[in-house]
Amino acid sequence: MLGWRKISTITKGHLLWVVGVLFLISSCRPEKTEVQPDGYIGFERPEHFPVPEYNFKNNPVTKDGFELGRKLFYDPILSASGTVSCGSCHHQEAGFADPGKAKSEGINGFLGKRNSPALANLAWFPSFMADGGINHIEIMPVAPITDSLEMGNSLFDAVAKLNSSPTYRKLFKRAFDVDSISDQKLLYALAQFMGMMISAESKFDEQLLGKKVFTKSEERGYNIFKQNCASCHSGALTTDFSFKNNGLDITSDDIGGARITQKESDRGKFKVPSLRNVELSFPYMHDGRFNTLEEVIDHYTDGIKPTPNLADELKQPIILSEYDKQDLIQFLTTLTDYNYISKPSLAKGEQNL
Repeated sequence: MLGWRKISTITKGHLLWVVGVLFLISSCRPEKTEVQPDGYIGFERPEHFPVPEYNFKNNPVTKDGFELGRKLFYDPILSASGTVSCGSCHHQEAGFADPGKAKSEGINGFLGKRNSPALANLAWFPSFMADGGINHIEIMPVAPITDSLEMGNSLFDAVAKLNSSPTYRKLFKRAFDVDSISDQKLLYALAQFMGMMISAESKFDEQLLGKKVFTKSEERGYNIFKQNCASCHSGALTTDFSFKNNGLDITSDDIGGARITQKESDRGKFKVPSLRNVELSFPYMHDGRFNTLEEVIDHYTDGIKPTPNLADELKQPIILSEYDKQDLIQFLTTLTDYNYISKPSLAKGEQNL
């Protein structure tokens, strides 16, 4: 489950640790698969993907670290109430979104501020949250853990609970060779799991690699997509990670990027999301206002509001026939990665620990 609080809301001590971590990050990034002594294959960059944003040099993926991160992702122990986990709002079968819910439920039945997005290919993200309020994958879990509407905890208390667990003390010892669990090692473990959430085996990927051919409808939809959508939803990751106002409201109640930059020109700007597994991750937009892909496309053809800082790409009308819209949806379904949404190694269950 993703939170939406600015990094400035983290306690001073944790912020100092965060700054230290970021200074340690090297520019060296992995290009090759790392094989552990037991034959476990760690992080591997898909051949048609760019170099990842996350540097694994200081936190290489190991079998023990990855499995520990997976256990933590699905364990409600990190929440104040012991009832909410990351996996409570990010379901694998929905591309790690929260299908059918405009806003997800946190502790005590509270609803979050924004729609829980799908999760995939996070190692390539330069920023996180719809407004870009977190700038590093290792820091990202701090937001949902400490958000009062989500997990409602503090890092101090979360770590204390882990240290009181003989099972977790043993698992952290195995993964990181430490006798006492720290917030750094907690975030390292989660980053290993999240960094391995790689969706790269959809029909779209196979078409890019020349392994499959689109149907006529999918091909027509792909051409429509390239003409009207790919300027922002670009490349194999289907996003350029920019922040845009897409004309949802004349005056946005959720100020979006302006919360981070404090600039009125960024009001209502939100990060261009990746469209991977988009047919499964409904409802759509930062507030979950659209329930179907048809509604999303209708917004872009007929519902754009002339906001003062509307994205340049949307200032000219997008004209699509009903047939065009259906072809576009057919293309969007090729972004569904059936292996990703069913991969046992990413699933909740009995981890191999």
